[in-house]
Amino acid sequence: ALDRAICNGRLGPLMVLGIHLEGPFLNLTPGYAGCHPAAAMTPPDPSILDRITAGLGTPVRMLTLAPELPNALSLISWAARRAIVTAMGHTAADHDTVRLATDAGLTLSTHLGNALPQPQPKFLNPLIAQLAEDRLSASFIADGIHIPAHALGVLLRAKGLTRSILITDATAAADTPPGLYDFAGMRIEHTADGSVREPGSPVLAGSALRLDQTVRNIVAWGFASSEQAIAMASTQPAAVLGVAVPPSTIMWDTALMPRHVSVGDITINNLT
Repeated sequence: ALDRAICNGRLGPLMVLGIHLEGPFLNLTPGYAGCHPAAAMTPPDPSILDRITAGLGTPVRMLTLAPELPNALSLISWAARRAIVTAMGHTAADHDTVRLATDAGLTLSTHLGNALPQPQPKFLNPLIAQLAEDRLSASFIADGIHIPAHALGVLLRAKGLTRSILITDATAAADTPPGLYDFAGMRIEHTADGSVREPGSPVLAGSALRLDQTVRNIVAWGFASSEQAIAMASTQPAAVLGVAVPPSTIMWDTALMPRHVSVGDITINNLT
């Protein structure tokens, strides 16, 4: 369904360079799994990837998995040989597992700081293990909800801005009024505080964030310049994926609001 939406739309072929497959090889333990249904999780298996990706017009460019699962390290090597970037997320991996996964070719932490049950050991936990691995880049959901702003500043200093990527983890509730929305076979709620959760649950279910807002947030919080923030949302993730940023032009005003956008032969002027 995602592939059809990308290939059949006007913007999809121009803007979507590939698919990020988050699962089904995730840690199904409550707290680590987030809102991912445990019944959909399965041990890493290349044949499942072959089945999922068969006939797609849009390539799967990134796979997020939990490297502590059986056969995960061999799957990371398998994906690397096929130019699929592997990332770790929804994971309970310890320091040694993170090192072995990186040795095998894993290059990224997906939404670092998210999907960690409490309590955790003070130092021997998946967050510290990933921060300590300098070969890993990391993506962050900079909405002030998944990670408090002051904590995000610490994580960015530890990882370094050039290895940090801004993402949204956006769902069907992105840039919508508070209310209930259908998403991936489940019901989610965009609450008044800006978070997106399973109704009646403390579990976060992605975000309602727009990528331009992440840029404004980390500049407003004093963590990066506007040039650094824009790179963290564009050229730096493209470099991790090994792709070029699509030809486009964005004109920003002094408040870092995009006012004119051009992608391919599509131009939108006077945005408000």
